[in-house]
Amino acid sequence: MDNPTSSFRDIISLMGSNFDKELFLFLRQLKQNNNRDWFQKNKPRYEEHFKNPLLRFVSEVQPHLLKICGRLKIDSRPVGGSMLRIYRDVRFARDKSPFKTNGGLHFPYRHAKSDIHTPGFYLHLEPGESFAGGGIWRPDAVTLTKIRNAIAENPGKWKKAMVKGLQIEGDSLKRPPRGFDPEHPFIDDIKRKDFFLMIPFTDAEVCKKDFLPKFVAACKRTEPLMEFLVSSLGYPWR
Repeated sequence: MDNPTSSFRDIISLMGSNFDKELFLFLRQLKQNNNRDWFQKNKPRYEEHFKNPLLRFVSEVQPHLLKICGRLKIDSRPVGGSMLRIYRDVRFARDKSPFKTNGGLHFPYRHAKSDIHTPGFYLHLEPGESFAGGGIWRPDAVTLTKIRNAIAENPGKWKKAMVKGLQIEGDSLKRPPRGFDPEHPFIDDIKRKDFFLMIPFTDAEVCKKDFLPKFVAACKRTEPLMEFLVSSLGYPWR
């Protein structure tokens, strides 16, 4: 039988500095005032309620995520680290709004070409739309083909990667990709262009003291899919 005192210590060790409702208020107002003048006037709020809490969360969650997979890239630097930029790249976008209206943390599997399109855990913070996730979004053609081949060649292993109660998110092809059996039992999964699991959180849940352990538990829940994706690319999970 588990030691209840030990379990209590484990929970306390996961308690970190929580986010607060001011983060969501800032994001709601930024959505209504998505311009550089407003942002500059409210930059102290951005620093206090957005940037600093997210970077602190990265530092606090690091040892716990590394227990799931020691090969994750977890970096609390303000630029070039796990926190995604709030500034939008509008060079080729129709929408020229300069700022994102959400916060994002990405903890990708570490390898030579690690970037946002690599398998990883993710935290999305947005009023009424926050979620934790794990998987891969918009992989390049080479990566996507490797994942599809792994599903086609290892259906039993792919079946074990399915997480009960969670639906894989993302877009799919209308027709089977060239070279794959249209009658394959997992052809609907082979047709996918994204492989990502999402676990939603309310604003209130994000602002509670126990959010960090809940986020870690959400990441742990997506581990079977993450392990499959990483191994399909030829890398060890542990």
